[in-house]
Amino acid sequence: MTSALARCAAAMMTTMAVATAAPAWADSPEPLYDLVDAAAQRLQTADAVAANKWLTGGPITDPARVKVVLDAVSKDAESRGVATDYVTTVFTNQINATEAVEYARFAGWKFDPAGAPSSAPDLASSRSVIDGLNRQMVEQIAAQWPVLSSPACRAELDAAKHDVAGQRQFDDLYRTALDSATRSYCGS
Repeated sequence: MTSALARCAAAMMTTMAVATAAPAWADSPEPLYDLVDAAAQRLQTADAVAANKWLTGGPITDPARVKVVLDAVSKDAESRGVATDYVTTVFTNQINATEAVEYARFAGWKFDPAGAPSSAPDLASSRSVIDGLNRQMVEQIAAQWPVLSSPACRAELDAAKHDVAGQRQFDDLYRTALDSATRSYCGS
């Protein structure tokens, strides 16, 4: 009898969890949501990358890697009919924002060495994730170009940033980084 009650309670809790689960992130009605979410995910790689660089003594800025990224996204953008100078600006801002998060992490670890990481993922695996997110972002830029080049862009971008930052539970550092990473999406 007790096991039957336990199974019933477990089934009810599962049903409640499914019924009250937050909607899938991809269900957002914001047209720029997927682009901003990919940018946010790319920013979130900064913690793993910073940890690796902290442990290996690697520099935060890596001009050779930046060139590889900008060349790849420019080539991808060109193949999709998107202006390469626009994409280069977008990704330069993204890289700068990511580096800023890494610098903030380094500063925190210098102030509190006990909080510094003792392990980190391999940099190559983080870069593989970043490269995939870069492709998603270029794909979304191409798909959402009519919105990005419209007068409605700023309002749509603000709504998407608000939704993404809330769903990803971004703190002030990551909210500021997201603002910086997306600042050129709508042009001037």
